[in-house]
Amino acid sequence: MLTAFARAFRTPDLRKKLLFTLAIIVLFRIGSHIPVPGVSFEMVRSCVEDSNRNSLFGLVNMFSGGALLQLTIFALGIMPYITASIILQLLTVVIPRLEALKKEGQAGTAKITQYTRYLTIALSILQATALIATARSGALFSSARSATCDPQGIVPDDSLFRVIVMVVVMTAGTSTIMWLGELITDRGIGNGMSILMFVSVASGFPAALWTIKDQGTIGGGWVPFFTVIAIGLVMVGLVVFVEQAQRRIPVQYAKRMIGRRAYGGTSTYIPLKVNQAGIIPVIFASSLLYIPALIAQFSGGKSDWAVWIERNFVKGDHPLYMITYFLLIVFFAFFYVAITFNPEEVADNMKKYGGFIPGIRAGRPTAEYLNYILTRITWPGSLYLGMIALVPSIALVLFNANQNFPFGGTSILIIVGVGLETVKQIESQLQQRNYEGFLR
Repeated sequence: MLTAFARAFRTPDLRKKLLFTLAIIVLFRIGSHIPVPGVSFEMVRSCVEDSNRNSLFGLVNMFSGGALLQLTIFALGIMPYITASIILQLLTVVIPRLEALKKEGQAGTAKITQYTRYLTIALSILQATALIATARSGALFSSARSATCDPQGIVPDDSLFRVIVMVVVMTAGTSTIMWLGELITDRGIGNGMSILMFVSVASGFPAALWTIKDQGTIGGGWVPFFTVIAIGLVMVGLVVFVEQAQRRIPVQYAKRMIGRRAYGGTSTYIPLKVNQAGIIPVIFASSLLYIPALIAQFSGGKSDWAVWIERNFVKGDHPLYMITYFLLIVFFAFFYVAITFNPEEVADNMKKYGGFIPGIRAGRPTAEYLNYILTRITWPGSLYLGMIALVPSIALVLFNANQNFPFGGTSILIIVGVGLETVKQIESQLQQRNYEGFLR
């Protein structure tokens, strides 16, 4: 594998793409440490050190590479773009105009991408305003109160002009991240947004691992440190195995005579992944559980229902939270697969081009067969997603780790998924020059 890396850097155009991608990553990480104008950086740093990393903002903070709680210019990260992409993907099924654009090919895809950018800007303005309001009220670090940390002193000047400047800067930061991601896609290696998401998640690994070492009591902390690394390697292997697993449904195309020539007669297959929904169900479930905790926090937490929510749905170690989280992931896995894969449409396309599944009649029987297979493989995929997502909560109970447990949940799915996709793209570009691939 190291030899393949050396060959990749010896190839001029591939080396140029790799260095360009690394340069964009460096710029992205620099922007994640530049504070927004009007924020007391010393106070933010003190509150971050004293805070127990409130799980309420854990998901967004992870996607921003830790920039959210530090209130930097890239504080929103790529979360607005991810949310906008998911919304447009769901609306494509509901709105006929978007569905027609999707079928137009490259021109329609470019139009949908433009709509995604507009929606990203709108969501950025909304989220930046909410984040600044949360910081001004002191709710961003509600659990961090000490002699050096005053959560309400994070924004010393709360005038309207200062708030507008902060919103504009954060929105511009999200727009810059969008631009950097598109630059990587066009001139670098891999999908730009996925690469930046990978960098954001992976940047928190060293600090999280070292925190486990500092908090450990066995063998000076080294025993839990290496135990977590061993668990992480096992989980990476499991995730790679499941992410690569697929059910291949054979498809045979009948021969057609056009003039004196015979066309068709080929055999292929429809690959149905075990985890067809990817990471989307985990994001949906986390976002839905985020809402009641946010409402309880802004209500002041004095009423009985607010206290009940904070006790059961904030920290993540309560059995009711785990069960609800797991069931939501399973539900959203089936929901997302149902709206993104249409068996009737696939069966009609196969029938149109003379394709059929051996032993299954074309048309409606094919659609019913595809739906049956899809339901059967979605069950293990959804259960797998639920179990992986619960790893941080289990670690919180067993090891007293924080919610940013490195090898679990959304983080491990993102790192393995993006890593596999990027390796495949490097592999394909290397195979254009020699037959010896990136992975042997």
